[in-house]
Amino acid sequence: MVDATSLILERQTLVDRVKAEKQKGRSVVLANGCFDLLHAGHVRYLEGARSLGDLLVVGINSDDQVTRLKGQGRPILPERDRAEIVASLEAVDLVTIFDEPTVTELLLATRPDIHAKGTDYTEDTVPERDVVGSFGGRVRIVGDPKDHSTSELIRRFQ
Repeated sequence: MVDATSLILERQTLVDRVKAEKQKGRSVVLANGCFDLLHAGHVRYLEGARSLGDLLVVGINSDDQVTRLKGQGRPILPERDRAEIVASLEAVDLVTIFDEPTVTELLLATRPDIHAKGTDYTEDTVPERDVVGSFGGRVRIVGDPKDHSTSELIRRFQ
């Protein structure tokens, strides 16, 4: 059994690994998100992303970025814990934590064949669509309808 923490890679190590996998002819999918308090919607999104290619890389927003996106009190779980939980999922091959405000830099560094986004987007509304297209990648929408929310779960317990 693989230790999930061994699947969490720093940026350059990830870039080297993705390049090696692509040289072997494997297709690479990149998904991203905060993944604070993992729920069924996250799992379905990641399983859908994995079905699109041979290697699923997941970018996890850093703690600072989650706070900027979601507000004070978030994330609930620290970035290393969130990364380890996501890395432990069968659908996930590699995980990295990114500290930029958007996933653009990670996309440009890894140049995945497919950038998978959840159903709260359409292929036309994905903010990074043009970036992905600039290196010949494609955007795909996966997962179930966006009726799961960590923010909503938190509100239930307050």
